[in-house]
Amino acid sequence: MLRPNATLEEINALNRDTLMGHLGMEYLEVREGYVYARMPVDQRTLQPAGILHGGSSLALAETIGGLGSVILVDNALFDVRGSHISANHLRAGTGDWVFGKATIIHRGKNTHLWNIDIFDEQDQLISSCRLTNFIIAKNNA
Repeated sequence: MLRPNATLEEINALNRDTLMGHLGMEYLEVREGYVYARMPVDQRTLQPAGILHGGSSLALAETIGGLGSVILVDNALFDVRGSHISANHLRAGTGDWVFGKATIIHRGKNTHLWNIDIFDEQDQLISSCRLTNFIIAKNNA
């Protein structure tokens, strides 16, 4: 569970021994309505052609949009679950890192909609994604 006002170090520590940790994702900035992170372009995230795998981009997008919703709700009362994600891959991801920027578009009571853009080190757009998250009341009975 993410505690209110968690530090970047504490948030990044939550990724250990998860898909995010395995793929080398790292949060760089987290604030209400915005999450910025990076992911290496290496043997963990490449496809056989030697470029960033589209699934790696989607994993980064869903991760940072999901965290964005988590920090907007009371974690004791609500869970966040991804509902739908789509992406347009615009160019091959190469280099050492890609960077994801998640910005909230709609913050409703039951759903959040995020735009996530993924850039290379030259700030060229690699993928543009949309993520819908369900906000689900926990059954604390």
